[in-house]
Amino acid sequence: MVNMNVKIGSVELRNPVVLAGGTCGVMGEIKDAIDLSKLGGITTKSITKEPREGNSPIRIVDHHYGMMNAIGLANEGINSFIQEQAPKATSIPTTVIGSVAGHTIDEYVAVASAMDSVKGIELVEVNVSCPNTTDGLEFGACPKQLHALLQEIRPVLKNTGMIVKLSAAAGDLRPHAHTAIECGSDALTLINTIPGLAIDVHSRKPVLSRGIGGFSGGAIHPIAVRVVREIYKDITKGTSIPIIGTGGIMRWEDAAEFILAGASTVGIGTASYVNPAISIQVASKLQTWAEKHDCSAINELVGAMQC
Repeated sequence: MVNMNVKIGSVELRNPVVLAGGTCGVMGEIKDAIDLSKLGGITTKSITKEPREGNSPIRIVDHHYGMMNAIGLANEGINSFIQEQAPKATSIPTTVIGSVAGHTIDEYVAVASAMDSVKGIELVEVNVSCPNTTDGLEFGACPKQLHALLQEIRPVLKNTGMIVKLSAAAGDLRPHAHTAIECGSDALTLINTIPGLAIDVHSRKPVLSRGIGGFSGGAIHPIAVRVVREIYKDITKGTSIPIIGTGGIMRWEDAAEFILAGASTVGIGTASYVNPAISIQVASKLQTWAEKHDCSAINELVGAMQC
């Protein structure tokens, strides 16, 4: 049998497949449909300091090339999360990754600190695609701003590892990845959704109420694979910092591509809306794939793309 375990910091996942933030419920409600014990981990919905209603409908739509969403970080806020959701973490039969979001450094720090106190949350993913209210930029759009944010978050994560989720909308992510690692990140998630616009040609209005939204699905996969390869080759290769490859995994071969490009772990999001069981299928197929390559461990295939 191939050893499918992967490590993020000091945390060991049973296999490389995790469910991406915001796509499996607040605290893994997708467990009503699938057996979470067959996955490496799940990521909670992104939580902010204060409750957020998010954007008005329509805020998520099917698109013939993928999916568009402008949810607007709708969530119950950290206080309610700690009271209502956190107690469920220890009963989830896989690694739980808490997702942290905010608009200011103080907000991020407050949520990260609260997440760190939750028994059963072993890793915290910092979603840096949220606007900084000071100048309207995303923290992840500028290495300097990213450094200012992460140097405040890292010290409050005393019991959990830190993952930084970067967006390809920032352009060349190598400086951002270097900054995240410099600030103590235990892993990088690459990539987030890509900003896009869909228009109803009959009404001549945007399909989403907000207009621009995050585009995800199979169409962004080659972009995500390219980013993973760049960061692996130029930043993380030869280090202990793993990459979680996300973006457009619609079949097991997409996940295998990420691994060959340099990802140790893969995140599935949009595909779960099409088929909730796809993550379990991908995990099984990846094991079969590794066996066919005569591997003793899945990590032997990380970055093994032949040039």
